[in-house]
Amino acid sequence: MDNQPTVSAPQLCSLPRIVITGVGLAAPNAADLPEFREKLLKGKSGISEIEHRYIGRVPAGICSFPETKYRKKKENKRGTRAGCLGVYAANEAVADAGIDFSDYKRRRTGVYVGLTEHGTAETEIEVYNISQYGYDVDYWTHHHNPRTVLNNPAGEITMNLGITGPHYSIGAACAAGNAALIQGVQMLRLGEVDMALCGGISESVISFGIFASFKAQGALAQHADPQQASRPFDMERNGIVISEGACIYCLETLERALARGARIYGEVAGYAMNSDARDFVMPYGRRQAQCIEQALERAHLSPADIDIVNTHATGTKQGDVEECGALASIFKDCPTTWFNNTKGMIGHAMGAAGVLELAGNLPAFDDNYVHPAINVSQLDPDCALTNLVLNKARQVDKVDTILNTSFGMVGINSVIIVKKYTA
Repeated sequence: MDNQPTVSAPQLCSLPRIVITGVGLAAPNAADLPEFREKLLKGKSGISEIEHRYIGRVPAGICSFPETKYRKKKENKRGTRAGCLGVYAANEAVADAGIDFSDYKRRRTGVYVGLTEHGTAETEIEVYNISQYGYDVDYWTHHHNPRTVLNNPAGEITMNLGITGPHYSIGAACAAGNAALIQGVQMLRLGEVDMALCGGISESVISFGIFASFKAQGALAQHADPQQASRPFDMERNGIVISEGACIYCLETLERALARGARIYGEVAGYAMNSDARDFVMPYGRRQAQCIEQALERAHLSPADIDIVNTHATGTKQGDVEECGALASIFKDCPTTWFNNTKGMIGHAMGAAGVLELAGNLPAFDDNYVHPAINVSQLDPDCALTNLVLNKARQVDKVDTILNTSFGMVGINSVIIVKKYTA
């Protein structure tokens, strides 16, 4: 099967160029991109400890942001935590891009949101609530169904912003944020929309099930100091720190962005998604490598053209090692390619992970710094990538291209390449 011929990459140079003109985010250590970047460069963790029903105290990434900045407390209560995060991030992205909808029609705006899971947290809460009343379903909220449909977070964004174009959520495990970003690029190139709000959201910290599952797998991180619990690449790593978060991008065609004088964060140069087709949980480095190679081919770039690779590594031994093997095989002769990781500072934000981590690297186009992977006291020899930036930010000669990896359960892989905009 692996020896089958591959289909040639599409010639994207004739298609509209797609650029990022706005970023809105909520991360466990920041509520906007400038703060996020500052914390990443300083290696500041946002991981704390929470008391979780049935499990006790666990490290987790919780976001602190002005929840009533764009909608009222009553609206947040009726909606979901994912919707609250998404509405905030989407409004921040629109404001950051300088969009007032005089340049764009709301019916020609698309909203695409990546999710690892949605609805389980709401169901768990309601089951617990009615357990206090002898499981009498009369105490079950009538808001449950609209809260748990998969399109809910994207739909909450459209209701808040009055957007009447298409909206939907994309379920792609921990590759979901990247998948939604890719969807936005594709819809713009097809002419289906004129502007895309796309990214990822995680409300995973509410769910007992996701903590219990990782604990049962022996993959839930533990540490006396929660800020040191997430430690990808370190010999003492023992699992994942579950986090919530959101990151929404404003995407436009380059032509329209220039016409309205927009600031441009970067241009989406290439992307790829593929499947391992092997296992429900175990990652497969060979297929990850193929995904990276396909993204490079579509971007018309060689491995040596990449300046920063933001790794997906979550802090599980096999996951970190498989990915590092894939990266080493591709970038073995690339002395100016630098590797970093973001999860040591924010944990694993699931559906929001890829886009949050990409956003944290975008300012490198201007400041030429590579933020570090933190909490690495003893580097795993199987993860000893050349030019892996550890524990302290590093200034480099230039940053013109960033490659972001994001992989998920049931064998789904995604890669996004963004390059510095040049006329």
